[in-house]
Amino acid sequence: MNDSPTAPRAQTDAQVPGWLRLFGALLRPWLRIQRTPDDVHALLPDDPRPTVYVIERYGLSDTLILEQACKEAGLPSPYAAADRLPIKRRRAVVTLSRRPRVFGRPPHPTRSETLSLLADVVRADPEKDVRLVPVSIFVGRAPQRESGWFSVLFSENWVVVGRFRRLLALALNGRDTLVEFAAPVSLREAVAEESSAERGVRKLQRILRAHFRRVRAAVIGPDLSHRRTLIDGVVNAAPVQQAIENNASRDNIPLDKAAAKARAFAWEIAADQSPLVVRSASFLLSGLWEKIYRGVHMHHFDKLREIAPGHEVIFVPCHRSTTDDALLPYLLYRNGLAVPHIAAGVNLNLPLIGPLLRRGGAFFLRRSFSDPFYSTVFREYMSQLIARGISLMYFIEGGRSRTGRMLEARGGLLSMTLRSFLRQPDRPVVFQPVYIGYEKIMEGESYAGELSGKPKEKESWGGLIRSLGALRRNYGAVSVNFGEAVFLKPLLDEVAPDWKQATADPEAKPQWLKGAVDVLGERILVNINRAADVNPINLLGVALLATRKHAMSEADLLAQIELSKSLLVALPYSDRITVTPLSAQEIIAYGENMQWIRRVAHPLGDVLTVDEKPGILLSYFRNNVSHLFATAAWVACCFNNNRKIGRASILRLGRIVYPFVQAELFLPWSEDEFVARLQQTLDFFVAQGLLEASGDGRIVGRGPGQSDGAFRLRALADNLLPAIERYYIALALLVKNGPRSLTAAELENLCTLSAQRLSLLQELNAPEFFDKALFRGFIQKLRERRVVWSGDDGKLDFDASLEEVAKDARVILSREIRHGILKLTPEKQAQLTRETEGVKAAE
Repeated sequence: MNDSPTAPRAQTDAQVPGWLRLFGALLRPWLRIQRTPDDVHALLPDDPRPTVYVIERYGLSDTLILEQACKEAGLPSPYAAADRLPIKRRRAVVTLSRRPRVFGRPPHPTRSETLSLLADVVRADPEKDVRLVPVSIFVGRAPQRESGWFSVLFSENWVVVGRFRRLLALALNGRDTLVEFAAPVSLREAVAEESSAERGVRKLQRILRAHFRRVRAAVIGPDLSHRRTLIDGVVNAAPVQQAIENNASRDNIPLDKAAAKARAFAWEIAADQSPLVVRSASFLLSGLWEKIYRGVHMHHFDKLREIAPGHEVIFVPCHRSTTDDALLPYLLYRNGLAVPHIAAGVNLNLPLIGPLLRRGGAFFLRRSFSDPFYSTVFREYMSQLIARGISLMYFIEGGRSRTGRMLEARGGLLSMTLRSFLRQPDRPVVFQPVYIGYEKIMEGESYAGELSGKPKEKESWGGLIRSLGALRRNYGAVSVNFGEAVFLKPLLDEVAPDWKQATADPEAKPQWLKGAVDVLGERILVNINRAADVNPINLLGVALLATRKHAMSEADLLAQIELSKSLLVALPYSDRITVTPLSAQEIIAYGENMQWIRRVAHPLGDVLTVDEKPGILLSYFRNNVSHLFATAAWVACCFNNNRKIGRASILRLGRIVYPFVQAELFLPWSEDEFVARLQQTLDFFVAQGLLEASGDGRIVGRGPGQSDGAFRLRALADNLLPAIERYYIALALLVKNGPRSLTAAELENLCTLSAQRLSLLQELNAPEFFDKALFRGFIQKLRERRVVWSGDDGKLDFDASLEEVAKDARVILSREIRHGILKLTPEKQAQLTRETEGVKAAE
């Protein structure tokens, strides 16, 4: 017989007993198998060793499913593979436990006679070995939308069911069967080190059972049938008991009353995930996504699938829309992983809605952790989840981004996760960054209103009912990209080499904790950005919003889009970035179809424009990908105000500005790596004909201001120019007011006011231009780099070098822009006088 896994099927079928072929033929119309991994042959290449399949539970249906899965994958049939075994067996299958008998006798672990005999053979003959292939089988894990509601009752779970229930499961959900092949195990290596074959087989079976438990937990989630037990564990934990005593002593109340308060906290927090609700939600969401989206695309999920088993996975996606909370868990569930427990704001715990979200896996947290009693209970709940191997999902930005930019990481949940890990460091924890990219968002109008000064609408039943109308619209396609995972142990080894000492007293707060949380949060955000998807709307925003009236001729827009795509391909930001395959012409047509842009016909050539309201929203999608064009935008900025400039000057100024741009856009490079990328970008522009190099490449110049090349560069520069203007506003205010005149808060406030006024006068349609958080981050970075420092009175001090930095702005910013900013930047005393006069006038 052929040793290859791709043995002829006719020969394979001949080995299958006739009665089994009959049952297989009866089952086949009811069976549709999804295999993982997709490329089984890469996992199970040709091998001269005999193959034995290992399945978790015995049953005729599992044997038939395994037979069908092997046939579809081109692998040896379990019956054909039996002919190559060194012992006589009808099929090359080992089961670790049996299903209940007709009258429901519970299954029990059994010692496999087949494994024992094979172990004796390979120990007796050093030339022989057997390849064991673990195969996990799940029937009806995620019912399709076309299946009935009744199907969810018979989906896969942790309960070992009898023959009748299994028959119903196959009839109702057989078309949603998942078969997962695992990496092969050498029987010889597994039993060689043990004193006897029997001892080696027992150890091997324990390892295989643990493997199947890990896979089952990853696919359908841990067994969560006893929520009350979990809450009891939280309340009875030593840290919570100590907090109960402290609270009783502080508030002078009985211990049982403080304990009841802790239990109430735990019930308020805890999820109550129900497999039935999860599967029902999957059933409903399938139809919803089909209705409102033109497709949901995932990339790099295979990387996650490789690391999920055996790891505590913390999903940390960017937060762009309320649909993030449902979309990512849905995709995980539909693609073979368990739904994580999801952190949700307590404001979503509305009547009827809250219990439903809780049953779907949401656990609720308050906006503030100022109450140490509540904080202790919440931290203990997180620790219990991690100890039980339950995957989590939370948004480290703290809230949805209103501008489309990544927000600075909030360290609360990260810190709790890290401290929970210190209590049980044996279980590896991995953070999985996820980028979610939209072409339209449901909250677009409310975001625009909030950025214009309207207050955020609170969650309520009325708001929910009003939002249902949004479900009648189409929002284009969605891309979900899985970034490079961040493994916690290696990160701690890097930033806190002595972290293992903290495991002796995990309740203590080590000094290195805050620094480690900051590094962890920044790395997650960087890796989210490194997995961005560039869709047609992003590219239209990058091009059209660079012009004053948000309009371009069709020819110019085509050229600008092609330049952006060429740049992303020639100088890839990372290996996980994905770019739309549409051509520039197709991108324009798509934007018109999505009603983002409008065509104005003209005899000399059509013009594509963005109206005022869509323009504000389009800036959101431009900001999603602005980090991808940071280096190109910096190089282009250097030619906004200069026809020629030395290459060394571009690199020198790039080093100065990079730390601030890096902090704002969460860029992944060191200063040296950024400079190297600037060199590559300059070479790219020269190759594209946008720049010309002279003097052995030391001098770089562009064409005249009215040339097409200069226009392309100006459009690219606009991605970074507002940030440079913001930096100049802050520096100009410092220099104008002088050393030791402003506190950081006063400078932040003056910067925001100046930017708002400049935005009004110059008709800047970029809400992030006067974002107070961006000014706060810039000022903090100035302090970190000791460009400015605080005196004893809190006033910011600096020396003459700051004025030199401000003068360097002449290279980038035109005289008109610099003078406009200097004219608008107020002195502190003058601003206070105007505010006082305004108050008097109001009185």
